Amino acid sequence: MNDFDFFIGTWNVHNRRLVSRLTGSDEWEEFAGRSTCTRHFDGAANVDEIVFPAKGFSGLTVRVCDPATREWSIYWASSTGGALGLPPMVGRFEGGRGEFYADDQHEGRPVRCRFVWTVVGPDSCRWEQAFSVDGERTWETNWTMDFTRA
Repeated sequence: MNDFDFFIGTWNVHNRRLVSRLTGSDEWEEFAGRSTCTRHFDGAANVDEIVFPAKGFSGLTVRVCDPATREWSIYWASSTGGALGLPPMVGRFEGGRGEFYADDQHEGRPVRCRFVWTVVGPDSCRWEQAFSVDGERTWETNWTMDFTRA
């Protein structure tokens, strides 16, 4: 249940995000962020806030582990939206890699969404978001965050 303990603390974040998703675009925007994560429920939950100064908004992630299944549910909220995003991303870690999935929508279009967390070392990790519109045959990675401990 302590899969996300590596993430506790404060991080500098390099974001790389597709300007236009699911359009065949290869134009990326890059911007900085700063994230702080706190541990709860003896490691079975955590909360992080990420601030994107150049973008003028913040995000909040709540992660909770089901002790029976060892699966995590990941919820996201943005300061621009004012609501907790549903459905949660659900998945688990195997070693230093976690995969999490949900059926969602992007601009009204159904998508399968995937998060991949990779622990690079004690002071470095990576998060990636990708969408699939063809039953997971192909994925478009549309946002990456590279974290270095502050």
